[in-house]
Amino acid sequence: QVQLVESGGGLVQPGGSLRLSCATTATSNSITIMGWFRQVPGKQREFVARITNDGRTSYAGLVKGRFTISRDNAKNTVYLQMNSLKPDDTAVYYCASGTYYLGQQWGQGTQVTVSS
Repeated sequence: QVQLVESGGGLVQPGGSLRLSCATTATSNSITIMGWFRQVPGKQREFVARITNDGRTSYAGLVKGRFTISRDNAKNTVYLQMNSLKPDDTAVYYCASGTYYLGQQWGQGTQVTVSS
């Protein structure tokens, strides 16, 4: 069973940066896509960014230009570098992965709070 373990969340001031990490127990050959979603209480989980195993990326409009997703296939790890953070970025961030679609596996979530 594939497991995803996130780390790197925390409290940061507006305009600050954080880097999230997500390690998977699966091999890079079996996972074709990894990404991040986020969710705030009372709202639906929303897409943030994704990356394929050949490095193609896509981003939600709200984070494009501020967040960067990257992947280290040798370490079976995906990263989300978040810069210029805003209070509206406050959420629980979930790592996701899949062979056929993004969301076949989910991490437990890590809290990101942007506040002064």
